[in-house]
Amino acid sequence: METFESLVRAEFTPKNTYLNTASNGLLPARAVAALHEAVRLRADGRPLGPLYADVEEARASYARLAGVPAERVAAGVSVAAHTAVIAASLPAGAEVLTAEDDFASVLNPFHVRGDLKVRAVPLERIAESVRPGTALVAVSAAQSADGRIADLPALREAAREHGARTYVDFSQAAGWLPMDADAYDYSAAVCFKWLLGPHGAAFLVVPEDFGGLTPVLAGWVAGERPWDSCYGPVTELAHSARRFDLTHALFTYAGLRRSLELVEELGVDAVRAHDLALADRFRTGLAALGHEPLPSPGSAIVSVPGLGHRQPDLSEAGIEVSDRAGNLRASFHLYNTPADVDRLLDVLSG
Repeated sequence: METFESLVRAEFTPKNTYLNTASNGLLPARAVAALHEAVRLRADGRPLGPLYADVEEARASYARLAGVPAERVAAGVSVAAHTAVIAASLPAGAEVLTAEDDFASVLNPFHVRGDLKVRAVPLERIAESVRPGTALVAVSAAQSADGRIADLPALREAAREHGARTYVDFSQAAGWLPMDADAYDYSAAVCFKWLLGPHGAAFLVVPEDFGGLTPVLAGWVAGERPWDSCYGPVTELAHSARRFDLTHALFTYAGLRRSLELVEELGVDAVRAHDLALADRFRTGLAALGHEPLPSPGSAIVSVPGLGHRQPDLSEAGIEVSDRAGNLRASFHLYNTPADVDRLLDVLSG
């Protein structure tokens, strides 16, 4: 009988101590094999139908992880592109409430509009800062820089009270934190972090009625019958969220399909328990060394002030972490072990 441990060890053989999933997750062996097959399919000149099928299987898998029907999931390439579609839907002068120093892909499309009122507040105050006239609240579920988790239930209630829509970026949370995308108007995530996919895929979840969004980036793949929509204007947009699809990076989705299968096999709850145990082990070890990480309870991301300068020598020692604004950021996932944590702590103590 396969266990969490046996499944993981069959899929991952890192050559270093990799603690940088908040930047990029490792590819499982099954995704690597699928990528090779996709490239060979193209090189051999065979029909690409199986790759288009991979897109739909990946969409369905993500929908299950997000807790919504696949018909509400659009397939794209980046959170920034999905954010841009949402930004384009807002009327001039609309207020968008954001968290200070959130990731640029969640924020910048609202700023470049030039005619929106974008208001930023500390993450801990975002729910209490929703007010009459707020049109949209946009926030990351887990902050990229330091792992802090937004109080999404409080945010949802505050937005509902004031009639504001909600937009949540799950990029740093999907795969280890339950998404419950149905609780928000819009949500998005890239798939190359805890979802373990290649670069070039991102999903957008929209309401059943599309939430007032216009598919301003739509091309032929957004048609109800894509292969009949290649020439001239698209006369019939997809009746589902596929109307917001962007042209699919077929190799990426070939690998992503298998990565998402693995996440589903392991289960987000099991992954979360594994990841948080390692993050807590790191926090405890840091305290013993006299270091205090930035507060991020319940997060798989740990950021330590003043240690960002150690990133180059840690990399030289075969330990991959990030330097974010002078802070050392370590992030933990299913392929990590207690020995990985202890090795990082041992090098930091030297």
